Amino acid sequence: MSDIRHSLLRRDALSAAKEVLYHLDIYFSSQLQSAPLPIVDKGPVELLEEFVFQRLNSLQELQLLEIMCNYFQEQTKDSVRQIIFSSLFSPQGNKADDSRMSLLGKLVSMAVAVCRIPVLECAASWLQRTPVVYCVRLARALVDDYCCLVPGSVQTLKQIFSASPRFCCQFITSVTALYDLSSDDLIPPLDLLEMIVNWIFEDPRLILITFLNTPIAANLPIGFLELTPLTGLIRWCVKAPLAYKRKKKPSLSNGHVTSKAAQDSGGMDRDSHLLYSKLHLSILQVLMMLQVHLTEKNLYGRLGLILFDHMVPLVEEINRLADELNPLNASQEIELSLDRLAQALQVAMASGALLCTRDDLRTLCSRLPHNNLLQLVISGPVQQSPHAALPPGFYPHIHTPPLGYGAVPAHPAAHPALPTHPGHTFLSGMPFPFRPIR
Repeated sequence: MSDIRHSLLRRDALSAAKEVLYHLDIYFSSQLQSAPLPIVDKGPVELLEEFVFQRLNSLQELQLLEIMCNYFQEQTKDSVRQIIFSSLFSPQGNKADDSRMSLLGKLVSMAVAVCRIPVLECAASWLQRTPVVYCVRLARALVDDYCCLVPGSVQTLKQIFSASPRFCCQFITSVTALYDLSSDDLIPPLDLLEMIVNWIFEDPRLILITFLNTPIAANLPIGFLELTPLTGLIRWCVKAPLAYKRKKKPSLSNGHVTSKAAQDSGGMDRDSHLLYSKLHLSILQVLMMLQVHLTEKNLYGRLGLILFDHMVPLVEEINRLADELNPLNASQEIELSLDRLAQALQVAMASGALLCTRDDLRTLCSRLPHNNLLQLVISGPVQQSPHAALPPGFYPHIHTPPLGYGAVPAHPAAHPALPTHPGHTFLSGMPFPFRPIR
């Protein structure tokens, strides 16, 4: 690599950056012929940091982005594309990461604009194997470019639904991690919300693509994006009535709410309300699909795609918001929020997406305001299991320890003594149309 470096030093900045890509292509193409998973050595990374992420002005950077888009488009070997993309943009934990993330955001934004599917597919893989703190930075860059800076530009972002559903799935997951409705600044922009809702409503299976096409490990990594955006989307629907009500919280004048401010504090507008209702319906439909998919993968009752540990902070946030908004006569918003929570918990548990006992659920929800539907969910089974070996009042999957807890072997076929669970249909006879992924 030292000889290559001396050669690069004699070139102008853009030519040197382009030459680095050329050498990386040769280097990794050669390695992939002898090893399916080559190790990215320190030398290539140092060349990237010196000649790609440090020395370019704005015009040179734009030219380099075009060169990169064309390279990934023309490279026919997906394995080479993926490892070049990874070597370029995997965070290294050093000062070059800011430049690396900035260039990545611009590259993916350009790929969206000119519909470079290979770049979007590489970005989808990157989102899947990169810590969430970096994923939300990429999500924010794209939201700024297409939902905030230029009015109407979201139409360009919408087009990638048919071009790269896999990227759309990962983008939704990262966006829900970014916009968690914990503050007024973290409520998703209306254009972004409308686009995501329409994507999912058109094909609910969109948000299952990563799960359906990923080998499931016994222990899912902590600090990375989840396999689906289900938890984040549930959080959106459940918290939205309260978060929007908080956003329009009237200001105090001499310690009192003015009559005009009270009149203006109506919560979310009609468009937002309809979008969240539409999204909530789509999520319930996806949850109802999951039992079949979990059973097909032999994961029913063993892998919770909605983690109980992630429901705990959600319930705490709902309780805090309900307490905060109570003086503002937010009873309708609180009721709607709790209804949606109850429905999501009910269907998630019945389909095997959420693994917990009703005792856990009672303890978790004990401090929430009273809600009739929620009381029904935590007091009895949604549908009595036909499994004769199970006592009344339990969901069938509760009695099998979740995947990764050590109690269930990774290959249950080798252990015929393990109990199997029936695939029963929740609310049978309720159809929901969805089109297959294109």
